[in-house]
Amino acid sequence: MKRYLCYVLLVGGSLFTLATFASKNTAWMAPVVKDTTAAPPLTWKEHWFEHAQVMRRVFSNSSVTVYYDKETPESITWPDTLLTKVWNYTTKTYGAFGKDNRLFVLLHTGKYGGGHPSTYFDGSHDYRNVIDVGHEGDWVSNTGWNLDAAVHEVGHIVEGAAKSVHGSPAFPIWKDSKWMEIYQYDVYRALGWDAEARRWFDMQMKGTDNFPRPGTQWFKNWFYPIYHQYGGAKVLNNFFTLLAVNFPRNGNAYTRDLNWGEFIHFWSGAAGVNLKPQAIIAFGWPASWEEEFLQAQKEFPEVKY
Repeated sequence: MKRYLCYVLLVGGSLFTLATFASKNTAWMAPVVKDTTAAPPLTWKEHWFEHAQVMRRVFSNSSVTVYYDKETPESITWPDTLLTKVWNYTTKTYGAFGKDNRLFVLLHTGKYGGGHPSTYFDGSHDYRNVIDVGHEGDWVSNTGWNLDAAVHEVGHIVEGAAKSVHGSPAFPIWKDSKWMEIYQYDVYRALGWDAEARRWFDMQMKGTDNFPRPGTQWFKNWFYPIYHQYGGAKVLNNFFTLLAVNFPRNGNAYTRDLNWGEFIHFWSGAAGVNLKPQAIIAFGWPASWEEEFLQAQKEFPEVKY
């Protein structure tokens, strides 16, 4: 079985997420999706990882339900409004996430120091779209790490369940946070949170990673140029749409991951232009990618640019 696991730790004040996709199994079957349209319960006992708290419901509307542990004061209300706006924009942009189409927000104070997501495909979290985030400090502020950590996990729900298909074939390529960097920038910008968008943009433009080669600047040389030149949120959404329509799946679950050539091919389709020159700038171009890229064009001819 191919399972999605993401866990975030707070290390030195920075957001650090451990996230993996387990190896694929040829016997993998599409997950059963249960109807969770019943009213959210007043309490919810966690039963995953080391979490075992009874969480209390502190807010609920048709879009978002918020639960706190006993250490998180109910006087903290910004998640109610801000995460409602984030989720409403997300579902408007990428489509519905299950029959309930609701985001469940679980916040902890003084423990865990990070977070993880789960989607409505996953029985581990009772078939709900969940962000479960812990803070070793407090949730008083509605900016900086507090906002970023919560929105980061919402982005994982998008990549793991967009277009009613389970899984993220691009995850082994962009790993934990690269997709989230452009997703979060788009959210902050679209919601008119100019200070947050500028703060986030400046931080990501300076960021470097050691994959696929040392010194790679994913945001500066890949995601932002594509986003800026080829349609903003539209190009981000196009990528998931093309995957859902064209990439191999068994029912409502992807059966394998993208290789690099396919990754560039599908993003080219999303942008409507051959992105090989941009990929060379951002990542280099090993000989194996050329073979994969040409094969992807043959295997997925409906992805056009």
